[in-house]
Amino acid sequence: MTDGRFHAVVAGGGPAGAAAALALARGGRRVLLAEDRPRAAFRIGEALAPAALPLLRDLGVLDRVLAAGHLPRHGNLSSWGSAALHANDFIFDPNGHGLSLDRARFDASLRDGAEAAGVRVQSGARVASAARDGSGWRVVLRSADGAVEEAACDWLVDATGRSAAIARQHGAARMHSDGLVAFYARFTPDRPGDRDARTMIESTPDGWWYTALVPGGERVVAWLTDADLAERTAMLAPEGFVDRLLDSTHVAAALHAFDYTMTTRPRGADAGSARLDRFTGEGWIAVGDAALSFDPLSSQGMLTALYTGMRAGQALHAHLDGDASALGAYAARLEEISRAYDENRCVFYGYEARWADHPFWTRRAPAAAFAY
Repeated sequence: MTDGRFHAVVAGGGPAGAAAALALARGGRRVLLAEDRPRAAFRIGEALAPAALPLLRDLGVLDRVLAAGHLPRHGNLSSWGSAALHANDFIFDPNGHGLSLDRARFDASLRDGAEAAGVRVQSGARVASAARDGSGWRVVLRSADGAVEEAACDWLVDATGRSAAIARQHGAARMHSDGLVAFYARFTPDRPGDRDARTMIESTPDGWWYTALVPGGERVVAWLTDADLAERTAMLAPEGFVDRLLDSTHVAAALHAFDYTMTTRPRGADAGSARLDRFTGEGWIAVGDAALSFDPLSSQGMLTALYTGMRAGQALHAHLDGDASALGAYAARLEEISRAYDENRCVFYGYEARWADHPFWTRRAPAAAFAY
């Protein structure tokens, strides 16, 4: 048994979980953060919007993040609704440029910031089970080597990502809007000189591509389509991935310009839009992808992770101080975010009308967008 009782145990040490832990710790709460992923593990999700920088400042970790060697990201490039490539620059954004992240380094910076703020970070451990114990929880932590430890806490923060493991184990349901999946790989240039860290997206008849330059000089390249439209076996093979890449124009040209070659096997991941039917329950609160999962097209996943984590930590701190409205206000705010996201997603997919008779785009037409 860990020493003493925690105000909260945070299950998951990604950006949302670290932000929740930071907000609680900065309020003087005793927090344990359990993170079972290897510290150096590569993760997709490298685009950080300019609006995230004030959140990092509020959490007290902006300087730590900016010192970690991420690339400045000055805008986006898109071929969407036409064959031409258009630029959307951040020059007029009041928050300045965004960042193209080394996700392993970024996530580690947030956890290090949480630890510096007084959070107990339990690396290499996951929340294996949690049972109600009077007014709180008895939590079992399991390490990769099989070691087991128990902790007692008042609240659980579900930051387990798209699995929403804690919330679903305790009665919440996950509602899906589509079946979007991502197949992605990393590419390394044979010729130096690529410095364009803008994210590029390109629509095609059966989905869309994106590529982004990340610290270290690699490019992440991803193909987004619906699970039932994907040739999964082919897309997870290097040859099949490269064959599909030939369907693109601008993404393929960006790779060809610097003689990029694939250096990792393709991988697949859920990328669909989903949400919980409720964001809080008896003794638990959900954050990040566990609460709301966004289509990567929005480039809002990281921003939403930080925002919901911070807001959940603040709401839980206020609740523990006796504010009976704090958790309801948090849930209401996430409902607002969910509605705005659904509307914006529908509008943006509607801009692409060239392949309106293809299943991928038909499903995202305004009349069908919420009927998946």
